[in-house]
Amino acid sequence: MSNHSMDDQQKREITNRRNFSLRLNIFFFISFIVFSVLIVRLAILQFVEGPELKAMADRMGYKEVSIPPIRGSIYDSNMEPIAYSTSTQSLYFTLNKNYTLDENKAELNQIISSLKKVFDKYGDPNVPQMNEDDIRYQMDVESRLNYGYVPRRIKSGLTQKEIAYFMQHKEEFKGIDIVEESIRNYDPDTVAVQLVGYLKKYKSAINPQGGLDYYRKIEEESGNLDAKSDEKYLQNEDVGFDGLELLFQKELRGKNGIKKFPVNNAGRIIGPMELTKPVKGDNLILTLDKNVQLKTEQAIMDGIKRINDNAYTSRGFKPNPRAGYAVAMEVKTGNVVAMASMPDYDPNIWRGGKISTDDYNEIESRYVNGTIRSVSQKYKTQKEQNKHPSSIVPLGSVIKPLSVLIGLQEQIFTSRTVYQDHGFFQFGKKGHEVKVRNASSKANGPITASKAIEKSSNAFMASMVGDGLINRYGKKSVEKWDEYMKQFGLGVSTQSGLLNENTGIIDYYNSAERDSYQSAMVYASFGQQGRYTTLQLAQYVTMLANHGKRLKPQFVKEIQDTDGNTVKKFQPEVLNEVKFDDSHWKTIEAGMSKVKVTGFEGFPYSYNRKTGTSQQTVGGNLTVENAVFIAYAPADNPVLAVAVVVPEGGYGGQAAAPIAREIFDAYDAEVGLDGVPKNPTKKPETPANGQQKGTSGTDSTTTNKNGSNGSTSNSGR
Repeated sequence: MSNHSMDDQQKREITNRRNFSLRLNIFFFISFIVFSVLIVRLAILQFVEGPELKAMADRMGYKEVSIPPIRGSIYDSNMEPIAYSTSTQSLYFTLNKNYTLDENKAELNQIISSLKKVFDKYGDPNVPQMNEDDIRYQMDVESRLNYGYVPRRIKSGLTQKEIAYFMQHKEEFKGIDIVEESIRNYDPDTVAVQLVGYLKKYKSAINPQGGLDYYRKIEEESGNLDAKSDEKYLQNEDVGFDGLELLFQKELRGKNGIKKFPVNNAGRIIGPMELTKPVKGDNLILTLDKNVQLKTEQAIMDGIKRINDNAYTSRGFKPNPRAGYAVAMEVKTGNVVAMASMPDYDPNIWRGGKISTDDYNEIESRYVNGTIRSVSQKYKTQKEQNKHPSSIVPLGSVIKPLSVLIGLQEQIFTSRTVYQDHGFFQFGKKGHEVKVRNASSKANGPITASKAIEKSSNAFMASMVGDGLINRYGKKSVEKWDEYMKQFGLGVSTQSGLLNENTGIIDYYNSAERDSYQSAMVYASFGQQGRYTTLQLAQYVTMLANHGKRLKPQFVKEIQDTDGNTVKKFQPEVLNEVKFDDSHWKTIEAGMSKVKVTGFEGFPYSYNRKTGTSQQTVGGNLTVENAVFIAYAPADNPVLAVAVVVPEGGYGGQAAAPIAREIFDAYDAEVGLDGVPKNPTKKPETPANGQQKGTSGTDSTTTNKNGSNGSTSNSGR
C-alpha cells in the first residue's frame, strides 16, 4: 500500500517537473519572439524609418524664415552706378517669451522705455524719432502682423553710435539683434529716372487694384514651388514696378536666403540661428552714358526756360511749354545713349516701396516716361489741363522725308519732277474746296522733291504724295500709307519691352471715314494724321540714317554677375528692313541737309535734319503748336540720331533744334561723333565698396538741374 502511494507521488513530481519545464520553455520561446520582434522593430526604426522621423523632428523643432534677395545694381556704360543696393543696419526683436502675460508686461515696458532712450540719445537727429507707441507697434507682441517665431524689425538705418551702444550692452537687451540689410538707392543726380524705374513691395505688386499682371502670374505659378525655394517671392520684398527695374526683374532679383531657428512647441526661439545668406542678383550695364543723359536733361529744361523767356508769336499761337522729351540713339547699334522725359523727379522717394498721397500728387506728371507713353502736365484744374497737349503729338513736317520716299518708291514722281508751288494746294468738291497752305502761305515756285523737304512745302506733299496716292490707289491709299508708316516704326511698338509703351495714335483711318479718303491722305502727307512717341521718332530717324533698317532700341549693353563675369551681351537687332533705290535716299538727304534751323551755328559736322511744327486742336477748339525735330550726324557716316519733342513749344527749328544741338555736343564730348571724345567729363574715383559716388564733374549742370527738385514751373530746374 505504501509502495503504491510512493509511486503515485513520484509520478506526480515527474509530471509537475515536465509541466514546469514545458511552461518554462514556452515562456522562453514567447520571450524570444517578443525580443525578436522588438529587435526587428528597432532595426526598422533605425535604418528604415529613422531618416523620415529625424526630418519630422527637425521640422517640428525648427522654423525657417526666408531673407529677401539682394538686388543687382544698374550702371551706366562707363560703370557709374545709377541704381544700387547699399547695406543698412536694422534692429530686430525676437519674442523669446509671451509678453502678453501679466507677469511679463513690466519687462516689456522696460525694454520699450530703454529702446526709446537709446534712440533719442544716439539716433540721427535729422530723422523723426520713434515714440513708445511706435516701438510697441513694431514689436507686435500679440503676433497680429507676424508669427511668433518671426523676428520683428524695430528700426532701420541705425547710426554708428546706436550700433555701438547695443553691442556694448547686449546683455541688457534680451532678444535684440542687429541685422545687416540692403536698401535701394538711386543716383541723386536723377539720371534717366523714368527709364530706370522704381520698386514696390511684392504684396502691392500682386494687388488686384494697382498691381501688375506680371507679378500676379508669378504668384499663381508660385504654388508649384516649395515654400523654402530660393525663387519664391516674399510678400515684403522689393520688386521692380516700372522701367528697367521691371523689364529685368528676373536678372536683378537674386535668390532668397534662409534664417533657421530652433523653437519649442509654443513657437518660441530656444537656440542660436543658422544662416544661409541670400544671393545677389546680376548687374545691368546700360547703353546710357550718364553725362550725355544729364546734359540732355538739362538741355530740355534750359530750352523750356528759353522759350518762355523769349516767347514769340507764331501766327497767333504763343508758345507755352512745360515739358520736353528727347531720345538719342546710335545709328548702327540701336543703343539708346540718352532718354529724357522732363521735368523728372527723385526716385528715392519710393524707398520702402510706397509713398504718401501728397508725394504722389507732387510727382504724378513726372514719374511716367513721356518718351514712350502719353503724359499730361499738371494744372490747377482738370478743365485747364484739357487745354494742353500730352507728350504724344502729331509729327508735323518731320514726316516729309518719308512722304517723299513713299512718292519716289511708288513712282508717283521722280527726283527731277518739278512742282509749281503757289503756296497752297486746294482740294475737295466744287463749292467745298479746302486749301492746304505752306507756313505763312509762302509760294516756293518751281521745286523738286529735295527742295520740297528743304522748304518744308505742305503744298508739294499734299499734291504730289497725298493726292498722288489717292489717284493711284483710291480708297486703298490709306492702307498703303499705313503699310509704309508701320515699316518705319510709326503706329507699331518699337519692341523696347518697356511697360505700357504706346504704339501711337493713328488718325488717318478715322479721318477717311469721317471726312474723306482724300482729306485723310492730304493731311497725313505733311504730318497731321498721326501722333507718335519720341522713342518712335528716334527709331524712325535712325532708320532714315541707316537707309532702311529698323533697329530695336537697346538699353542694356551687358549683364554681369557679382564677380564681373559676363552673363549676356546684347547685339544689334534688326526688326525689319526696307529696300529702296540708293537714289531715293540721296534725294531726301539733299533736302534734309539744307533745312534751316537755329542753334547749329558752328557745328563741326555735316548733319541731316528736319523740323516740325505740328498744329493740334485740344480742349475742343483751341489750337496749339508743338515743336518737333529730328536729325542725325555726321551726314556721310551717321553715328547718332536724335529726336526732340516740346509740346506747345512753337517752331521746331527754333525751340527743339537747339536742344538737339546740345545733345550732339554732349555725345561728341563724351563719346565722339568721329569716335574721339572731345572733352570727356572727368570720372570720380570709385570708392573701395563701389557703392558711393563723388560728383560727376558736371557741377554747374547737375546743381542747376536738381536745384528745384523737379519743379514743373517754367523757370527751369
